[in-house]
Amino acid sequence: MSRSLVDEPAEAALGLARPVELGPAPEHGRRRVDVRRVLRFVVRRPGLLLSVVVLVLVVLASFWPDLFTSQDPLKGVPSQNFRGPSGSHWFGTDELGRDVFSRVVHGAQLSLKATLIAVLVAFVVGGLLGVVAGFVGRWVDDVLMRFVDVLLSIPALFMSLALVTALGYGTVKVAVAVGIASVASFARVARSEVLRVRQAVFVEASRASGVRWYSVLARHVLPNAAGPVIVLATLDFGSSILAVSALSFLGYGAPPPAPEWGTLISDGRNYLANAWWLTALPGLAIAATVLAANRIARALDGEWSRQR
Repeated sequence: MSRSLVDEPAEAALGLARPVELGPAPEHGRRRVDVRRVLRFVVRRPGLLLSVVVLVLVVLASFWPDLFTSQDPLKGVPSQNFRGPSGSHWFGTDELGRDVFSRVVHGAQLSLKATLIAVLVAFVVGGLLGVVAGFVGRWVDDVLMRFVDVLLSIPALFMSLALVTALGYGTVKVAVAVGIASVASFARVARSEVLRVRQAVFVEASRASGVRWYSVLARHVLPNAAGPVIVLATLDFGSSILAVSALSFLGYGAPPPAPEWGTLISDGRNYLANAWWLTALPGLAIAATVLAANRIARALDGEWSRQR
């Protein structure tokens, strides 16, 4: 009794008290809980779950179209032209007897390829401009932001038309033009996030302790500023699909008979009176993909952050 009442306060007074040992954090349990939270978050929102399913189907169709159809999108049977939607032809047939559903499925590969290239160009170029402007500051920030202001003053579709006219026709060139037209928004968001993170306490502490600027940028600034830019990339995915389809509709995409989504709508508009499905069903595929991408981006931007 005397030892426990005298020695322990004395050890504590002399600074010799033993530190409390903490057990290891349950990493496996934490990781399992995170997966369950994500699944619960998605399942409790039927619209978000449907959007994820639609986007997964579009991605599968773009990489493995044979999973959905075995028909040749370029081969037609003239005796079966202008057949309405049925069990043998889900989306009907066009003026040459080609199956419209197979053309929409194979057209997802071209449209999604162009969309991914456009988002990647905007993400890399715009993100790089925003990071340099926000991290370096001073006259570099002024020059880059004035350049971004000039890009913002030009409507995106007009800029895409000007760029694709200068670059030439084709799926990749359309994608590059759409991506460059979206650079300004990525640069603005990236710059604002870098400015916010650069003023944080842990960044100032790293600089005060003598850490190199490139280490601060790679270890602290970029990881903490990447979230909103990634959300913007998800949101820009839908608008890029619309822009790529619009340019393909105007004839700047892949040459016929390539089944791009915009080209399908452009070819079917001449037969609206007797074959409505040639434009309505490919347009419905575009609308479903865009709405699904926007719903997922909205969930990542607001709903998931409030749940964390």
